[in-house]
Amino acid sequence: MGSSGRTTKLPLVPLAKGTVLLPGVQLRIPVSNRPDLTNLLSSLVDKPSKRENNQITFGCIPFNSPFLSRDGLQLIEGDDSDEAQKEEYDAIDAGQARKEDIFSYGTVAKVIGVQRRAYSEPFLLVQGTQRFTVKKFLRDRPYFEAEVTLHDENTTSIHGDLEAAELFQQLRQLSRELLTLLRLSSLLSAASTRLSPLVARKFELYIAKTELGQAGKLADFMADVSDASFEEKLRILSSFDVKIRLQRVVEILTRQAQHIKSSVKVTTLSTTSFPSNSGIDIGKVDPRDRLLARRAMAGLSGLMPPGPAGARGGNNDPEEKEPNEVDELQQKLKDAQLTPEAQKIADKELNRLRKMNPANAEYGVCRTYLENLSEIPWTKVTQDQLGAETLKLARKQLDEDHYGLERIKKRLLEYLAVLRLKQSTNKEMEREIIGMTKDLEVASSGDLEKDVPLLSESDRVAIEARLETLKSKRMTDKSPILLLVGPPGTGKTSLARSVAASLGRKFHRISLGGVRDEAEIRGHRRTYVAAMPGLVVNGLKKVGVANPVFLLDEIDKVGGANFQGDPSAAMLEVLDPEQNNSFTDHYINIPIDLSKVLFIATANSLDTIPAPLLDRMETISLSGYTTVEKRHIAKRHLIPKQIRSNGLSDGQVLLSDEVIDKTVTSYTRESGVRNLERELGSICRHKAVQFADAGDSERPEDYNPVVSVEDLEDILGIERFEEEIAEKHGRPGVVTGLVAYSTGGQGSILFIEVADMPGNGRVQLTGKLGDVLKESVEVALTWVKAHSFELGLTHDPNEDVMKSRSLHVHCPSGAIPKDGPSAGLAHTVALISLFSNKAVPPQIAMTGEISLRGRVMPVGGIKEKLIGALRSGVKTVLLPQANRKDVKEVPQEVHDGLEIIFVQHIWEALGKIWPDAHWPGQQHVNMVESRL
Repeated sequence: MGSSGRTTKLPLVPLAKGTVLLPGVQLRIPVSNRPDLTNLLSSLVDKPSKRENNQITFGCIPFNSPFLSRDGLQLIEGDDSDEAQKEEYDAIDAGQARKEDIFSYGTVAKVIGVQRRAYSEPFLLVQGTQRFTVKKFLRDRPYFEAEVTLHDENTTSIHGDLEAAELFQQLRQLSRELLTLLRLSSLLSAASTRLSPLVARKFELYIAKTELGQAGKLADFMADVSDASFEEKLRILSSFDVKIRLQRVVEILTRQAQHIKSSVKVTTLSTTSFPSNSGIDIGKVDPRDRLLARRAMAGLSGLMPPGPAGARGGNNDPEEKEPNEVDELQQKLKDAQLTPEAQKIADKELNRLRKMNPANAEYGVCRTYLENLSEIPWTKVTQDQLGAETLKLARKQLDEDHYGLERIKKRLLEYLAVLRLKQSTNKEMEREIIGMTKDLEVASSGDLEKDVPLLSESDRVAIEARLETLKSKRMTDKSPILLLVGPPGTGKTSLARSVAASLGRKFHRISLGGVRDEAEIRGHRRTYVAAMPGLVVNGLKKVGVANPVFLLDEIDKVGGANFQGDPSAAMLEVLDPEQNNSFTDHYINIPIDLSKVLFIATANSLDTIPAPLLDRMETISLSGYTTVEKRHIAKRHLIPKQIRSNGLSDGQVLLSDEVIDKTVTSYTRESGVRNLERELGSICRHKAVQFADAGDSERPEDYNPVVSVEDLEDILGIERFEEEIAEKHGRPGVVTGLVAYSTGGQGSILFIEVADMPGNGRVQLTGKLGDVLKESVEVALTWVKAHSFELGLTHDPNEDVMKSRSLHVHCPSGAIPKDGPSAGLAHTVALISLFSNKAVPPQIAMTGEISLRGRVMPVGGIKEKLIGALRSGVKTVLLPQANRKDVKEVPQEVHDGLEIIFVQHIWEALGKIWPDAHWPGQQHVNMVESRL
């Protein structure tokens, strides 16, 4: 017997099914899906006191076999229950082993390294040192720990024992014979299983140098390399007596050598080499022996002789150099952490691939499909670091990148806040779930000594029900789908990049402009040649995580229904928060969860987006920037960028607010800032030339970095847009209106001129007025004619104010088209001013639609109109009462610079314009309208 050593506490690691670690042998233990091993390593690394000689050691213990007795000595004969036992045994995984499943004997192992090959999971490389027997299990979670008895190798008992010496010589002879047969077998099999000469030579030397005192170690080594069954290896592990161990190993090797001899018929052997016409019956080589050769190869290259001189010769293993590509693919799929449904399909395809000839055309298709499956991030996500500072940092990031755009910033900060609250709620629930799970585990294990459960069955069922309820309440991240609508150049695309940066997520842009084929969105069917996944799946592959920010650029320019399908209809499933958790790509054909992806779509107009698609998105409008906003954007972003890109440094171009405003108003009239950036680039290039000239003439002091308003005409040419300025003196029939240009972002004043002449009631309209504007003139004239007696314009209620005169209404800048109802109030006031010969003060501007009842109706573009009014020198603005809410969006400097008066009716407006005037019929007018 092996001598019994000391009793100690030892952490245990169950080995994978069918695996046994023997002393003196090296073994690779996979680390993935092994929470017990991870917990054990963390504990040993964190607490150096638990390590011996700074070496990480633990016990490696194999599974017990259903065909072996618990003491490992007796093989159990098969009976009817064998199949049931076998199925139960196969269902057990090393990571979920129970103490009833594992063997009573094991091997102490020390960690000698960590290995990771390309496309494969990491392995822990361990070497067996000595046997032990498990006396009592102390705990099984978070890792096994037991009280064990260590056994030292007793070599003295075999010295002087003739039978043991004879067995040892037999073992050496059989080992050499097996090596020769393995060499022969490897020559007859595929190139990938050939025995490396270096490894074979090392094996020969090892056998030759082994002495009788190392008989037990040689027996362990050969048992590991040989084709021994799992049960036989367990019996060898439990053989503390070296003589019994030698007997068992000799039996195994004798059987194996006989098997190889019987399967390989050597009829002639004329030379030491084996030419192709030698008399070896290749067809008779047993496939099992080819597998054995390959297994033994791996064993010989990885397992070193006992003693300090052992060194790994794995670099010379052909399998190291030429890994099997199907195995690599399997490893990549394992690393990809597929969903259960995807794993099922991947396993099926892998089995097909293994049976297929690589020359078959279908082989490439199947392999490409599996590679695509392995590249999709099924469960990998970017962890949102949502702490106390997150909202503050996100707000700072958005404010640095973009000026204005308060609504979109507010919406994104709301999303972040919701994410953070969900995460904190989930953490609380997770803590409760872990606590209750531990309680259940403790209760189910009960008191180990007395074997009494701590919880009654009813209490346990109640806790389990509560646990399931908690798990179902965990909140999932369902990201919103935002649609940014606005004119070009307003920063929609760059805003999406800022969102990704502020969330700390990966960013990917998908350009949908001009996509006409449905397969570009959903992928092609695998039956087609060169089929590939669609834009969405390709985007996920590129970013490598399941929760990126996707920018769907120009979604309004996706093609409609055509002979290649309807791409905009294919987007319906992608952009539906209720459906996209199971988006199916035609190529992948497995549901993919897109609910964690934050989609941000951009569009210039909503007119071309189909109604069902528009309904799935949360629309946020980005109106054009105002002059004030453009000034801030130019100072903070555009000018520094243009100075750098034109080879200058900070302080070498200085632009005052006046110069920037002049550039904005006189040289650009757009919603965004693209043209403004071009004009600022022209200014910087002009100054770059001056700077270079000053440097070349060696008179740098001549260079003046300041750009004045007078310089702009030399740099940018003559002004392209004339700015309207309020008149100094008023005259009857001329009123200042307000306009917001259709290009967006720019507002200005507009003069409305009305002149009368002798005639018969004809009205002439000029200034390129649109239909709506012409109608508003007619409405204004009708109201004035209907109330001419109350206004004191006629002496008789039945008299027509227009009976002997004609009117001409004109809006200057005749070449610029003008349309819209918002000049109705101005037209009415202009007509009253003309007929009553009262001049309107030129510092008063007005906007608003007029109805036949004289009510002032709300209009759009208030923000732009008010900024334009302030810039033009207007002091007072009349606005419809219903537009009071729009004034809240106006910058503070506009609020401070203008007196804003809200009016509901034309009479109210007249009282504000001419406070001292007396209208004969005003007191008879009922200002309060009935709502009945």
